[in-house]
Amino acid sequence: MLERDARRKYLLELGVSMVLYFIVLFGALSIGKPMPAGALRTALLLAPMIPVCLAIWAIARQFRRMDEFMRLRTLESLAIAAAVTAGLSLTYGFLEGAGFPRLSMFWVWPVMGFVWGALACLRCVIKP
Repeated sequence: MLERDARRKYLLELGVSMVLYFIVLFGALSIGKPMPAGALRTALLLAPMIPVCLAIWAIARQFRRMDEFMRLRTLESLAIAAAVTAGLSLTYGFLEGAGFPRLSMFWVWPVMGFVWGALACLRCVIKP
């Protein structure tokens, strides 16, 4: 499979899963927030994780489609992003002890995704 075709398939699979995620998220929040606490409400509010699983599946499929060099570069960037995110999380944990406001775990993935994307941009600009 050509790299262009693999990328097109990946963007389609990931795009569909993200569109489904936003639809299910909006529906779950609209219907679930006013519901009384209980198992049904919890299950409904967890429903957006189904399209997230589809996105994870699309990402895993893309990794299998990549050649060894691209897979290595991508995993290296992901490892660096995870390390930077861990460092930032630890640092902010100390800042919370100093009185800074508590942050939700929802911030971890956006920070990691931002660092991963920034690394990808840097790698395009700074070529060895």
